[in-house]
Amino acid sequence: MPFSVNLIRKLEKVSPDIREILISVLDEIEKQREETVTKKEFLEFAKRTEENFQRVWKAINELAEAQKRTEQRVNELAEAQKRTEQRLNELAEAQKRSEERTTKLEKALAELVEAQKRTEQRVNELAEAQKKTEQRLNELAEAQKKTEQRLNELAEAQRRTEEELRALVRDHKVTRQMLAGLSDTVGYGLEDSIFPYMKEFAKREYGVEAEVLDRRNIVYPDGKYDEANIYIEGKRDGERVYIIGECKAHPGKRDIQRFVKMLSRIKKHLGENVEGFLVGYSFSPEIEDYLKRNHPEIKFFKSFEFRLKFS
Repeated sequence: MPFSVNLIRKLEKVSPDIREILISVLDEIEKQREETVTKKEFLEFAKRTEENFQRVWKAINELAEAQKRTEQRVNELAEAQKRTEQRLNELAEAQKRSEERTTKLEKALAELVEAQKRTEQRVNELAEAQKKTEQRLNELAEAQKKTEQRLNELAEAQRRTEEELRALVRDHKVTRQMLAGLSDTVGYGLEDSIFPYMKEFAKREYGVEAEVLDRRNIVYPDGKYDEANIYIEGKRDGERVYIIGECKAHPGKRDIQRFVKMLSRIKKHLGENVEGFLVGYSFSPEIEDYLKRNHPEIKFFKSFEFRLKFS
């Protein structure tokens, strides 16, 4: 018999065995329809057939759903099996590592036993060494005691030495003060002896007409000052000029260096027209050479020259 498209689609959803049964039932229905039956018989037969068909169709749907659940469960079991096998592989690998670890641990344990044996031997050696060390410490303690006693003696000697040094320092300070006083006295004597010749000296040596002759303290803005043994102020070609003299019995390098620094400070204060000269009873060849080589701008004179040259 011909089937509708909708019926064919439904039949395709069931298994081949059930499909054959349904087709047979439908063929039987078609044959019954072709035979001559009463309307009532046909309706009853059709009703029974419909009920049978609904039961069969329900059973088919249930079987299809059960088949679907079965396939899903099979897939889940297959996945679980796959995970189980993977886990078994992991456990096998872990077991292998555990066995290797156990072998290493056994080896390490044997090494530890041997190391412990060596450690005990070393401990015994250290105990013996400690005994010797304590004996040595006792000897050092005794030596330290003697050293401290010696240090106390040295400290007392040092204290006496420091007292003697302080006394020497006091004496030296007094000596320096006496020498400074003597040096000042000599310097002042030189200044006094040459002062009468300063005007003529300034004119001949520097071309300066002296207006001021003095022993002067040059005070700076910060309150500090320098003492000029000889201070000459005058004019040269209409410009103000300052001539600063320093008197020492026997000038040395330190005296010269101090004088150079003082001239530098005075120049910054009074201006660049500042001349400097040194006066002494005598100058050693070394000092003369030092002045000529390092400070040619500073003239130097022996005290007796003023009376001979400028009187």
